[in-house]
Amino acid sequence: MCTLRHTCVVIVSMLCCLAGGLSTPWAQSMPTDQTIAFYQRALQRNSFDVRTYCGLGDAYSRKARESGDVAYFHLAEQALRKALQLRPQYSEALRHLAFVLYARHDFAGAAQEAAKAIELDPTDGHAYGVLGDAHLEVGQYGQAQEALQRMLDLQRDLYAYSRLSGLKSLRGDTAGAIADLKQAIEVGQMEGRPPEHIAWAQWQLGNEYFALGNLREAEGQYRAALATYPDYYRALAGLAQVQAAQQHSQEAIDLYQQALAIVPMPDYAAALGDVYTQLGQPEEAGKQYALVEDIGYLNTLNKVLYNRELAVFYADHNTKLAEALELAKKELEVRQDVYAYDLLAWVLYKNSQPQEALAAITEALKLGTQDAKLFFHAGLIYHQLGDIAKAKRSLQRALATNPYFHIVHADVAKRTLEGLGERFGQAVR
Repeated sequence: MCTLRHTCVVIVSMLCCLAGGLSTPWAQSMPTDQTIAFYQRALQRNSFDVRTYCGLGDAYSRKARESGDVAYFHLAEQALRKALQLRPQYSEALRHLAFVLYARHDFAGAAQEAAKAIELDPTDGHAYGVLGDAHLEVGQYGQAQEALQRMLDLQRDLYAYSRLSGLKSLRGDTAGAIADLKQAIEVGQMEGRPPEHIAWAQWQLGNEYFALGNLREAEGQYRAALATYPDYYRALAGLAQVQAAQQHSQEAIDLYQQALAIVPMPDYAAALGDVYTQLGQPEEAGKQYALVEDIGYLNTLNKVLYNRELAVFYADHNTKLAEALELAKKELEVRQDVYAYDLLAWVLYKNSQPQEALAAITEALKLGTQDAKLFFHAGLIYHQLGDIAKAKRSLQRALATNPYFHIVHADVAKRTLEGLGERFGQAVR
């Protein structure tokens, strides 16, 4: 399953409800569909109310987060641009628009609109948050640090701490990332933030623990997220990942099916297919693998949002490798973060281009990110190049970081080490 540290797109991407609160604060407590209907009725009475358009845009964004239906981002953009047509210097609408553009992977546009919002209101911490997130996605880590620190200076809340945790995780500071997420959850609960926002932070904390191979703590956080926000599809998929790692296959299947029934994400379908593959059920696996492509190519926006997931899926399953390489190169044009380089490295390796893959994986590892998948990819690339010593070290590091990092690839790492005369747990000299 793709987690934030593996840049599962819409997800990676949303970083705990980037847009902040609604224009009408009390409306935040209403169910999203009711909130949308409320603003729509208000616009029928007064079609020139700027704040109502802004509130409607944010409500559509919230619906997109909750449902996974990216079409709501298009509706959100329409409402927000109408607000800005009526009042071009409206900082709140600019900030909300920046979030929508970010969610749609227009990172340059998101940074531009967030900067405009900050110029109009330098005290808007949420605008700094969106700006920092946009910088993160294109690999501008220094600018991201500056923007996120400014957000923290303005507001020490759930949103600021959760964003900083993501940057720390990328830089290999897993202890700092975990501490910030715990702080985010505590502050969010104390301040009465929306349950979905708190559940997001709990889910992300579960991801951090899973990335360290700590299944007990990961499971605890996923269950906490479900208690906070019942039927939270991210937490269901996270819990499925834990069950698969524990070889509780039927439990994993049930949980992935529940998550997919709520929001059909391509990485969930791929993970479910892998569980069926491990069980020796190729027909059921094939159905899920077909679903990955169905979701990825559902509409024009999906083709942009899920390029990364599709390329990973093709490379992981040794299919359509030329198309995977094309998708990976397109991703790098849009996002120059460490995971774009990791994806390119992995696809180049699968296309038997190890020298080019080595250059890409070197770039992916530059921040010191503690991610078993990065180390696994590096190990196989070194192996393909004949650098056995580095291959051993990288594969050992992958398994030492998280022996459960992938239901299939963890076994590949172990078998490759055994073929090189090593076993997991042996010191590599």
